[in-house]
Amino acid sequence: MHDYTTGIQQIGIGVKNLKESILFYKEIFGLDVLIFDDTSDAHLMTQYTGGNVYKRQAVLTMNLQGGGGVEVWQYNNREPKESPSQIKYGDFGIYAAKIKCKDVHIAHAFLSGKQNTNISPIKADPQNLPHFWLKDPYGNSFNVVQAQECFQQSGKITGGVTGAVIGVSDMEKALSFYIQFLSVEDIIYDVTGIYDDNDLGIKINCRRVLLRKKITGNGAFNKLLGVVEIELLQRLDDTVVKIFKDRFWGDCGFIHLCFDVLNMDGLKKHGDSLGIKFTVDSHESFAMENAAGRFCYAEDPDGTLIELVETHKIPLLKKLGIYLNLKKRNQQKPLPDWMINLLSLSKVK
Repeated sequence: MHDYTTGIQQIGIGVKNLKESILFYKEIFGLDVLIFDDTSDAHLMTQYTGGNVYKRQAVLTMNLQGGGGVEVWQYNNREPKESPSQIKYGDFGIYAAKIKCKDVHIAHAFLSGKQNTNISPIKADPQNLPHFWLKDPYGNSFNVVQAQECFQQSGKITGGVTGAVIGVSDMEKALSFYIQFLSVEDIIYDVTGIYDDNDLGIKINCRRVLLRKKITGNGAFNKLLGVVEIELLQRLDDTVVKIFKDRFWGDCGFIHLCFDVLNMDGLKKHGDSLGIKFTVDSHESFAMENAAGRFCYAEDPDGTLIELVETHKIPLLKKLGIYLNLKKRNQQKPLPDWMINLLSLSKVK
């Protein structure tokens, strides 16, 4: 299996109030490290925005306890649309972000004390490991799960994003995409049965498959980003719809799941061999405030957007104008911990 992807870099969330949302995610998930705050025209995404170029603000924040970040995204010249109906467990697309923590019971007690959140009881997954669900004030669901590892012992209750729960229409086609193309290849469980719906309080018949990609040690950020977990969910008993049907990329909700990529040309060629084409490709470095990289998009078999980013430049000490050019180093070589820790000097305020 190839090793072009190293971890989940971030999950994109479209919002109506960017500043409020950033502070909320900082408070509940410890996402307090500011990677970039960029305002520009999304001119490469017009096929997903009705053929129009819209201005947007995007802010990427991370938690250096480990895991991917959250890219909070807001239109500046268009009112973002919410889903016209309640998103159901198993609807096609990203249903929930997976957030990792050191201790599920401690995280449950901590988050239960936060305002504007809806917390489920702790449940056992098919591995018999504890987890629970959290819904934020904006209607987005998060699945808080037991961490496989931790990058930095910072005293925070949770880490960052370790993956997502994704609704699919055809499990076999979806498995081929996530295993063969994105190399999230270890099947942890594959179960079919009747389960409690997280939101509606009803029983549903579905197939659930949890895929995992271990830490490989390859790539600048692999140790920080950590284990990847993708849970695919196929409803067998109900009519389901595409979560972003009749809405644009950037509207309210989970707009994409972003993988960190080591060799974009290699991944693109590999995708071509599988019949998977990039739908967007910046080709060269694309600046996001103080960071830069090549970004591309691909779609899973149900049209769920997967962003792919090959990082070229990151800010280490923004105030001093010190950056790291990753194009001038061995892509496979991990960054030393002390260098990654410098990212924490730029904080969300």
